[in-house]
Amino acid sequence: MNKSELNRITQELLRRSGSSVTVQLDGYFPGGRLVGGKYAIGDHSVTMYTEVIRQQCLQLFGSLEQVYAYYAVVFAHELGHSMDGQLSELCDLLDSSVDEWEDMRILRQIEENAWNLAMPWISDVDPSLVKVIVDQSLEAYREEPATVSA
Repeated sequence: MNKSELNRITQELLRRSGSSVTVQLDGYFPGGRLVGGKYAIGDHSVTMYTEVIRQQCLQLFGSLEQVYAYYAVVFAHELGHSMDGQLSELCDLLDSSVDEWEDMRILRQIEENAWNLAMPWISDVDPSLVKVIVDQSLEAYREEPATVSA
């Protein structure tokens, strides 16, 4: 992936969103999970994992033809977290929750908030591509929590 193109996309989405978040590009998310981007609320920063973005794009679409659009969508989502006025409160609720169903509801709300905020910033990206990425992203939050057997 061309770093100057990634920087151009990043700067354009920062402009559209009005976010003052600090952005860093890295290769892989620590720990081996396929996480394409991560917003850190503590230092108001986003790290985008470009090699993971490539892998996710290949897995989801079978080619890298849309990799820059894919990056834009994932980055816009992370910007959505950075601009979410409810994020701190939702994180506090999550920290105090003792119910797996409630955890899932809160996590889903956090993700949906970020996607809802991101949508206007990526209005120029093919809506069918965005839908596939959003659906994939939210899939885990639509499943029932695992039940513990006695």
